[in-house]
Amino acid sequence: MKKTLIGYYFLSVMVLGAVSCSSDDDNSNPTDQSVAEKSAVIENYANLVFKNYQDAYDGAKAMQTAINTFVATPTQVNFDAAKAAWKTARETYGQTEAFRFASGPIDDNDGPEGVLNAWPLDENYVDYVSGNANSGIINDPTTHPTINKAALEVLNEDGGEKNISVGYHAIEFLLWGQDNSLPSAKEAGQRPFTDFVDGGTASNQSRRRDYLAVCADLLLDHLQLLLDEWKVNGTYRSTFLALEADVALKNMLTGISTLAKSELAGERVFVAYDNQNQEDEHSCFSDNTHRDLRLNLAGVANVFRGSYTTINGSSLEDLITKKNATLGAEITAQLAAAESAVNATATPFDFAISDAAERPKVIAAVNALRALGDKFVEGGNVLGITVSSDLPE
Repeated sequence: MKKTLIGYYFLSVMVLGAVSCSSDDDNSNPTDQSVAEKSAVIENYANLVFKNYQDAYDGAKAMQTAINTFVATPTQVNFDAAKAAWKTARETYGQTEAFRFASGPIDDNDGPEGVLNAWPLDENYVDYVSGNANSGIINDPTTHPTINKAALEVLNEDGGEKNISVGYHAIEFLLWGQDNSLPSAKEAGQRPFTDFVDGGTASNQSRRRDYLAVCADLLLDHLQLLLDEWKVNGTYRSTFLALEADVALKNMLTGISTLAKSELAGERVFVAYDNQNQEDEHSCFSDNTHRDLRLNLAGVANVFRGSYTTINGSSLEDLITKKNATLGAEITAQLAAAESAVNATATPFDFAISDAAERPKVIAAVNALRALGDKFVEGGNVLGITVSSDLPE
């Protein structure tokens, strides 16, 4: 979901000082990178993107299998297995967020981001909530008689950007339900599996089962679209590899600088920190937001370092360090500092943003992430590339 960064965010954060570097620094290498060197970085990035999306697809497929098993036999054991599979699937998908904001297929005009990872989700758009047992699409068979992929996809963001009907977070809500406990309890949502059992704890059990299964199917459909775009000879991969080298590098740097500074530091951490509201956290039903933040940053690191599981090749880090060794070392150090700061935040995230002793660690992570985004912009400058770390309008 594309959102505009809240203005007061910039007034509320003490930003770490950035050291200005340029290509005529005493430590700079005046030799321009060859086309071959840049092409190697770009090709490695394309391989990395495809591999990460393939892993995300495989994780979603395993989750679909677990969900279908639960839908067919709704027991506590199968319910727990479905929730575990959701968390496992998030481990790979969370790293793919580094491919956003890079003019790629995930969030272009017809990209699938809004039906994959859109948030925050208005719970009563989907199912019952505390105080309203009849809310949501599931509990309104008159207006929504059919629950299938076409119907649910059309309903996504219909009438408002929080009207999320599908994607990871719709599945999350169906599996965990609302988290109505105090952050200090460190508990996720407590939906009972009997909500899906005929004659169980909530009405419309069969519709709820159908809804959960359809969401899992749709997730695979939309991840497949991304695989098709990035596969060898895929439509977008071919377009990307044909771009002028500096344009492709700009896209890569814009993606990770924007995610680090504006989206991750701003929308995903600071907004929830400032509001002290668990409803603003990324995975608020499962209390898995701490993993989201760490995985998103891991995705940034993957792109910068040119390394992800079996993929390990020429990188942005290599290009920048060759051009200016001092700046390359500074960016590498700031990335490590951001990783340490994010890892130091308490879990779960709603506890981290509400506990007085833990809140300073959260703002330290915000500062480190913002400084990292600024450093990526400097990296672009030393390569002769103008990079923006601002969210698109």
